[in-house]
Amino acid sequence: MAQPQSRLLSLLLELGRPSRQCLGLTRTRRPRPWTRPLPLDLGHHGQTRSQSQSRPRIPGSRLARPLGLVAGGGLLLTAFVVIYESGFVQASRPAGKAAPDDTRDRSLPRLRLATVREHDGRSAHPWVTHEDKVYDITDWVAAHPGGDVILRAAGGALEPYWAMFAVHGQAYVREILDQYLIGLVDAADLVDGRPRAEHVEDPFAADPVRDGRLITHTDRPRNAETPSAELADRFLTPNELFYVRNHMWVPVVDEAGADDHALTVELPGGEVRRYSLATLRTRFPVHRVAATLQCSGNRRDDMSRHAGRTNGLQWGVGAIGNAEWEGVRLADVLADAGLRVADGGRPAVDPDTYHVHFSGLEAYGASIPLAKALDPRGDVLLAFGMNGAPLPRDHGFPLRAVVPGHVAARSVKWLSRIVVAEEESPSQWQRRDYKSFGPNEGPAPDWDRAPAIQEMPVTSAITRVWVGDRGRGHAAGAGADAGGERGGAAEDEPIAIALQGYAYSGGGRAITRVDVSLDGGRTWDQAELVAEDRPTAPPGTQRHWTWRRWRYRGRLRALPQDEPEGRARRRCATVVVKATDAAYNTQPETHASVYNVRGNLATAWHRVTVCAPCTGPPCTGPPCTGADS
Repeated sequence: MAQPQSRLLSLLLELGRPSRQCLGLTRTRRPRPWTRPLPLDLGHHGQTRSQSQSRPRIPGSRLARPLGLVAGGGLLLTAFVVIYESGFVQASRPAGKAAPDDTRDRSLPRLRLATVREHDGRSAHPWVTHEDKVYDITDWVAAHPGGDVILRAAGGALEPYWAMFAVHGQAYVREILDQYLIGLVDAADLVDGRPRAEHVEDPFAADPVRDGRLITHTDRPRNAETPSAELADRFLTPNELFYVRNHMWVPVVDEAGADDHALTVELPGGEVRRYSLATLRTRFPVHRVAATLQCSGNRRDDMSRHAGRTNGLQWGVGAIGNAEWEGVRLADVLADAGLRVADGGRPAVDPDTYHVHFSGLEAYGASIPLAKALDPRGDVLLAFGMNGAPLPRDHGFPLRAVVPGHVAARSVKWLSRIVVAEEESPSQWQRRDYKSFGPNEGPAPDWDRAPAIQEMPVTSAITRVWVGDRGRGHAAGAGADAGGERGGAAEDEPIAIALQGYAYSGGGRAITRVDVSLDGGRTWDQAELVAEDRPTAPPGTQRHWTWRRWRYRGRLRALPQDEPEGRARRRCATVVVKATDAAYNTQPETHASVYNVRGNLATAWHRVTVCAPCTGPPCTGPPCTGADS
């Protein structure tokens, strides 16, 4: 009996070897994904390309365990079961093997959907499916630009979630996902080659109700701008009319428990401090700062129409707003948390080389230079109030960063985490968005070469126009006297016109002049800068974080004749505005000169086509303007 026992022992030892060999499973070598936000080569969609090559982890541990060994009457009976803790297919055919009629890649194991469901967002090794494939995204969560949001899909299909965001249709996103492929959905769980569609909870269902006057560009997520007729009528933009820029759904935070909302602060040495909202309110001095926030894509529609197609939301002039923010200074919180900066020969954190990362509850992330955060003249706030009220949900309730003078993309909403680090935030929105490029750089620019947008350049816009008799009583101020003119004047007589709008420059630079042209830029006049009933900068400082409203009244002369429109003909002209700030920065004349495929920083002269009827009564409806020209 020695020979049979020896053979069985050899078989037992063979079965105890790695199950990959037992089942004949072979895998190609794939690059191991980056697992921590380190300053490496950042690829598309926030993915960092690691230089190391290693075999991907087959999920779960696969242990061969002898369940029993029974000997009797000289007969050795060995019972041996290979158990897969990861749940590879247990069926009549060998575990993980393809069915005879399954012609898909036979080098990949087959996985049941019941097993996939076990690897949900609570699992140490979350899995997802896409089409008929299974992916282990454990190592992708840290690098995913949406962060932990992807865990909503863990244990099920990616498709319902990816359908919410157009970026997932890009080929490079699929290339990233393919690095995490671990198997195929078992044919027993497929219908017409795909898993059965699953119902998922709508993450946008709890979004707040918005004001019907907002001009909506996308519903899910909601992105909407202030209508131009409502802009610049007031110094402070009402909360309900402040433009909405969301990248995902609005996080749900219980209003009654908002004081318990936690903010985590991490310092370079590894120190971690946590503050509740109630602690922030009571431990630190509360400050109020009036500041304008503007999306980098404001007026992108202008650039698209005048210079070429751009990617992104086609904002008009309303992706901007001005508010009084209430909160505590970020510098005070960082000091309390233990941050020490370089002072003479003492080694410490250098504000000129470090960055402050902000992360929101919905996974959005961005960063600013530490020098801006610590500058006592920088006025960076951790804000919990807006225009005398708690932050609205769309604008960051219960806590947000407000970075005056910088692009609004850095004023992270629903703030939950702050990290001081040597590198910029690794998030998609810091490394692969909110940058600008040269007019000649195509749809695949060098993202690493371009710096992230921080301070905003000077810009201005016309928000309202009145023509004819309507122009005589509106926006009284600078410009030629329009008194005595009639809306129904003869064709060769001038027509009264009144304009109003806003001008803004980042970095705390004041607007010093607004120039207006009624003939397309051939001749110019100056608009009146509105004297606000409240200071536009802290007393005794040059920190001008807010917009300047302006108004102009003048006459349109010798309008050229357009083609007939029925019995009436219209006279049209192009009115133009441009602004200059305290550093004598001014706007470029054309969008072509600053064109970039992302459509960011569309700051060229703002042009509006203004028309008036040659005969008949003056305008009695909305302002008599055509489309921006």
